[in-house]
Amino acid sequence: MTFSDEQKQTAAKPFMVEDLISLALRVGVIISSIVTTGGLILLLTTGQSGYPDATFPTSIIEVLHGLIQLKSFAIIEFGLLILLATPIFWVTASTVAFFLRRDYNYTLISAYVLLILLLSLFLGKAG
Repeated sequence: MTFSDEQKQTAAKPFMVEDLISLALRVGVIISSIVTTGGLILLLTTGQSGYPDATFPTSIIEVLHGLIQLKSFAIIEFGLLILLATPIFWVTASTVAFFLRRDYNYTLISAYVLLILLLSLFLGKAG
């Protein structure tokens, strides 16, 4: 069996940071879509959100408690939390990958972006 030059280059291609970033983003979006769709299907089949009147979980702890109890709104919100966590995971993975490649300029830039993301997550307020 013979390989073409393109197949040899593809087989010998080292794992790149861009591959890691692409994989992290795709996996995050796919998992988020599956979880959110599952919650939507549960909501449509049961007709109930799992919460009284027009209320819904407003904290991560409430979402996790509702997720354990299989409440449809909590499942949908968990899917959205996964979607929100995807960029944070992506920047963390990039920081580690740049550090392992000894690319310290990009490591510092990625760490700075991660710091800004985490600060905005923990210090930000809605409404």
